Amino acid sequence: MAQGSKSGPGGGNNAMLAVTLAGVFIGMIGVTFASVPLYRLFCQATGYGGTVRTDASPQAATVLDRTITVRFDANTFDKLPWRFEPVQREIAIRIGETAHVKYVATNLSDHPTTGHASFNVSPDLAGAYFDKVQCFCFTSQTLAPHETKEMDVVFYVDPEIVKSRDLGYLRTITLSYTMYPGDGSEPVAAAATDVQGKKL
Repeated sequence: MAQGSKSGPGGGNNAMLAVTLAGVFIGMIGVTFASVPLYRLFCQATGYGGTVRTDASPQAATVLDRTITVRFDANTFDKLPWRFEPVQREIAIRIGETAHVKYVATNLSDHPTTGHASFNVSPDLAGAYFDKVQCFCFTSQTLAPHETKEMDVVFYVDPEIVKSRDLGYLRTITLSYTMYPGDGSEPVAAAATDVQGKKL
C-alpha cells in the first residue's frame, strides 16, 4: 500500500533558507545597479580618486595671492567620430579665483552622433580641492553631422589646498576629460550659462 510522501525533518528550514538566499541574491543585484551612480555621487562630493568635486558656489570665500597652473587634457574613445580638445592647454589662476574655460567638439561623421564625458584630476589627491561650478560632464552631447560645439567648464581651486601636507606646494593640476560614445537616451545638455545665469 503506497504511503504519501513526507518532508524530511529539515524540510521547513530548507525552504526558509532558500527563500532567504533568493532575497539576498535579488538585493545584491539591486545594489550592483545602484552602485555606479552612488559611487559617482560619492566621488563628486569628496574628490575621491581624482574626481572633481561639485560645488554650487561661484567662488571660494578667499582668493589667495598665489597662483597655480591648471592644464587641460582631452581624449576621445576610438569609436566616437569626434575631434575633442580644449580651447587652451593651460591657464595660471590665483587659488580661490573662479576660472572659465572651454572645450570644443566637432562631429567628423555624416550623421548625428552623441557623446558623454567623464573626467578626473591629477594628482589624484588634488581632486578634493578642485571645485567644479559648471561642467558638461555626464550629460549627453548630440552633434549634427560636422557640427562644432563649445562646452564650458567653470571651476576654482579651494584655498584649503595650501594647508594640505601633501599638496601645500603643488604648482600644477591637470584636468582631463575623456569623451565616450553615448546612446542618445539622455537629454542633450542645455545651453551653457555663466555663474550669474546669463547665456554664454
